[in-house]
Amino acid sequence: MREPLDPDMFDPVCPSDLTPIRFGDKWYGMIVRCLEHGPRRFSELRIPLRGISAKVLTRSLRALERDGMVVRTELPGPVRQVEYELTPLGRSLLEPIAAAYAWAEEHWEKLLDAREAAAGHPR
Repeated sequence: MREPLDPDMFDPVCPSDLTPIRFGDKWYGMIVRCLEHGPRRFSELRIPLRGISAKVLTRSLRALERDGMVVRTELPGPVRQVEYELTPLGRSLLEPIAAAYAWAEEHWEKLLDAREAAAGHPR
């Protein structure tokens, strides 16, 4: 049995759109990170991605599948279950995503200052 996803793997006060480095849509990089250690069901992904609606998660997963980053597998059984798993191409994104997150973490204060100044709310 695999380890459950940490509900706090993403900082809830960290807006995912703060970093200017994007991979796909707003949620793409976080979904890829959730799939880093193996396949996950939709309901498992919702735990750490609690700010995403079911509709947006479905749309993001379909985009990842369309782009060849994720494979969707229907599991056999009386109850319909679906898992999502990174493809080799999707796994190749893990290193650049980690670098982008490290960069954003290093420049967090400057990014916040710039956003607040642009909004007219200096810190």
